[in-house]
Amino acid sequence: MDTQKLLGEVAGQLLSGAIRVVDLSAPLGPNTPLIKLPPELAVDTPKVEIHAISKYDKNGPWWAWNWLKLGEHSGTHFDAPQHWITGKDYPDGATDTIPAQNFVGPVNVIDCSKESAADHDFLLTVDHIKAWEAKHGAINPGEWVVMRTDWYKRNGSEAEFLNANETGPHTPGPTAEAIQFLIGKDIKGWGSETIGTDAGKAGGMEPPFPAHTLMHKANRYGLASLCNLDQLPPKGAILIAAPLKIEHGTGSPIRALALVPGK
Repeated sequence: MDTQKLLGEVAGQLLSGAIRVVDLSAPLGPNTPLIKLPPELAVDTPKVEIHAISKYDKNGPWWAWNWLKLGEHSGTHFDAPQHWITGKDYPDGATDTIPAQNFVGPVNVIDCSKESAADHDFLLTVDHIKAWEAKHGAINPGEWVVMRTDWYKRNGSEAEFLNANETGPHTPGPTAEAIQFLIGKDIKGWGSETIGTDAGKAGGMEPPFPAHTLMHKANRYGLASLCNLDQLPPKGAILIAAPLKIEHGTGSPIRALALVPGK
């Protein structure tokens, strides 16, 4: 295969619209929903702040630019292995040490939108994944797997996005067995449309927060608060999810993109 020729064909199809770019990220700003943790357990990420340095004024007459205050895990974001205690010792587990090749790969989109609409605590199981594979084909090593729930449509309201009450948050996600099954397939990483990669009730699972605990233990990656997964086919798209190259970074907001066949 002539790789240079192949890349040229891809470039041409991007220009012609035969390959379409889908934006999988939510806007990042002061109203971005952020996870809320019990105060006795942890300190929360502060709200995103955007401050002007200059805007065509005395502080900079010909340019506009801002400075930001934000957490690494704000908005649509990438979880590196060092984000979790189980992945803390990987030398290639921070945003500045992960090989760039690992940010790009084929993506499998498991549609759980109907189930999640009917049950906000819906859990993806191994049987669900096997049924999806029987219909769409095998999940292969080095591929991303993401869970479509259409939860991103709640992103405009933090209360609706977190969906918490006196019993805790109620958002869909994977079982521990499902995550272990996907790790056994040697996937690149796992993504969701909710505030984090785990279900709202994941703190009570064994192990707690399995998408974090098990994925990062296996030196794999997480993507949270993804959007527009309803615009992707079950298979055949390419996902690009590159974090900022933050020194010793445990994660980063991202502009996640997918390449899909044009309409």
